[in-house]
Amino acid sequence: MSLTNHDIIETTAWRRHLHTMPEVSGEEVETAREVVRFMRQTEPDAIVEGLGGTGVAVIYDSRKPGKTMMIRAELDALPIEELGDADYRSKIPGKSHMCGHDGHMATLAAIGRVLGRERPKSGRAILLFQPAEENGAGAAAVIADEKFAALTPDFSLSQHNMPGVPFGHVWLKDGPANCASRGMKIILSGKTAHAAYPETGTSPVTAVATLMPALNALSTGTISEGNLVRATVTHAAIGEPTVGVAPGHGEIWVTLRTSTDDQMAALVGKAESMAREASEAAGLKLEIEYQEVFGHCVNDADAADILRAAMDAEGVPHEPGEGFRASEDFGRFGGVSKSAMLFLGAGENHPAPHNPNYDFPDDLIPIGAKIFLRAVRDTLG
Repeated sequence: MSLTNHDIIETTAWRRHLHTMPEVSGEEVETAREVVRFMRQTEPDAIVEGLGGTGVAVIYDSRKPGKTMMIRAELDALPIEELGDADYRSKIPGKSHMCGHDGHMATLAAIGRVLGRERPKSGRAILLFQPAEENGAGAAAVIADEKFAALTPDFSLSQHNMPGVPFGHVWLKDGPANCASRGMKIILSGKTAHAAYPETGTSPVTAVATLMPALNALSTGTISEGNLVRATVTHAAIGEPTVGVAPGHGEIWVTLRTSTDDQMAALVGKAESMAREASEAAGLKLEIEYQEVFGHCVNDADAADILRAAMDAEGVPHEPGEGFRASEDFGRFGGVSKSAMLFLGAGENHPAPHNPNYDFPDDLIPIGAKIFLRAVRDTLG
């Protein structure tokens, strides 16, 4: 099971094509259609479309008893204007592949080209192109889809490129690998008043001014020690843009982030208690909403051992490294299979994900592909 130079050339060109046509979470219709078109060339045994919305599963079946190994990539891009000047830059204003999901898809395509020529000797290999990772909805939607029942894997594997880690080196650790996170929206409602008579209204100004530093001060711990707690105020607003009206409405948006789900429960309790106390003190009505809720992502030791053995066999340097502060909905697959995600170094000085100058390094495609192909060979034969 090995890639040819032709495989690398064609999947690299495809990655750049995908880069020109980014679609954000839940809108990946054309991307999914392009995945089906390109992967059909590998002559898989089946392609399942519409998983969890726009997801695509490409199946290579030995037609013999054995395990099912699923390797997952993401379909979606980000609502970010690309600032790079590559000739394959995004053609969609305000949207771009600034997280490398185009490269993750190309890696799966490279794996599929090899599996198309040589099936596993037992069981099945499934390449899952998952929708809506960035907003945390995609993995849950895929798992809830009735079509997924027939695909449920024994092992689920994935990768994420990792700027800041030496190029081609891998971080892979057992246990918590990605943080839990959620967006918390605190809505404070009072009553407007004439700016000359603010005492006749109920203003959120004091509550907002109190809560912003207090929420940020909840941050403590480190990712390396597994006790990271972060509360980051990302947006705040009071009233309308006018000088004649004392405000009657305020909002604070804050991202809550922790190493584990139980730490998240504690952080949510503290943040909600602070919001209640501040609103009650100011006589305000309080509403709290949550969005983009991610559970923590845990690497199963058995699944991680498969990847470590594959990297040793392929000569890919690796170490435990740290967990990843950013969140990942891949952890959902840990509830239905043994799962593990590795972080593949994109270079110590490479622009970070979600940076408007980011671009996935093409030379990571064959490195990622050979790791997963070896994992398939070692597990399924």
